Amino acid sequence: MSYGVAAALQTAVYQALVADATLTGMVGSAIYDAAPAGTLPSLYVSLGPEDVTDASDKTGAGARHEFTVSVVADTAGFLTAKQVATAISDVLVDADLALSRGVLVGLYFVSAKARRVQDSDVRRIDLKFRARVEDN
Repeated sequence: MSYGVAAALQTAVYQALVADATLTGMVGSAIYDAAPAGTLPSLYVSLGPEDVTDASDKTGAGARHEFTVSVVADTAGFLTAKQVATAISDVLVDADLALSRGVLVGLYFVSAKARRVQDSDVRRIDLKFRARVEDN
């Protein structure tokens, strides 16, 4: 197994999201690797947790990265958050991302969970994606 491609994958995912005109038209620059301190915008996107498992074979080192991209909105209802989640999915599913290390073999949608955050008007959608990478 190799975790060597993790930073390159995260950078490429982030760059793909901030470069997409549709997504930035919806959330502006509120796309975060780590949410900033202080007051957050009423609608934002944040890169989240990641689980990595070995996917090496006899041809070389590889890994499966399962990562979360979250949409957080304090608007009533889920419509706006779902529209942003759709734009994220459109950017990432089957994306051909250039990595600074390693190779992206494939990027796939895994699941989504939409929920209201405890006792508040905040809506959150967690999108899970799986990336298969090789570190050659």
